[in-house]
Amino acid sequence: MNRKQIIAVTGRCFLLAVVIVTYIGCKGFQVGHILKPNTGDMVGSHAAGAGTFNPLVDESVQKLLSAAEANEAAQMQGMQMPPSLNICFVGIENRSSEELGDFKEQLVAKIESLINQHPMFNSISRHYVDTGLRLTRLRPDELFVPNNMRIFSASMEQSGQPFEYMLYAKLTSGTTQNNNSQQKDYLLSLSLTEVATGKQILETAEVRKGYHKNVMAKMINYNPFKPKR
Repeated sequence: MNRKQIIAVTGRCFLLAVVIVTYIGCKGFQVGHILKPNTGDMVGSHAAGAGTFNPLVDESVQKLLSAAEANEAAQMQGMQMPPSLNICFVGIENRSSEELGDFKEQLVAKIESLINQHPMFNSISRHYVDTGLRLTRLRPDELFVPNNMRIFSASMEQSGQPFEYMLYAKLTSGTTQNNNSQQKDYLLSLSLTEVATGKQILETAEVRKGYHKNVMAKMINYNPFKPKR
């Protein structure tokens, strides 16, 4: 190794050492701040996060309730619309490549809240739904079997919580890899089943998100002694 090569390698090692020390120092320092109401949600550098889930829920629920309202209007054909219709939200199934963690309960609560804000629909309390599933020993995905639906519906009616619609949510994702960059397509599907007829209303919302390795990560992973091809 000649003098120029030694100087080049030494310089790269020094730069790498500075980057590592800086990275370690920054990694151990964390602060927090309150987001103002007009501040956008954080996007998330490694997983979906609020910036992905909130638009998915807002769009899909709005589309679903509009479709359900149109369905009721078509059935009534000029007759007086019912004052309120109960929706039994039995849960959300995660089929994406990521764990939902504490977001799962938050998504359920947000969907229920949006339903209750609509003047025509009401979401049955989660406590009654969980109790009904436990008493009938049925999983949410088993309720699509007509006989299971009748058993669950009868149990809920005995508890004073009859419902006209059952809501089931599913989250999926698709991944596209491009060298150090990655695209994930998140899809939230809401399936609303009318108990009396078995008719299904399905609405979806999609958010596409890109993930990229930054320059710092590339510099940390850089090996000056790796032979060139």
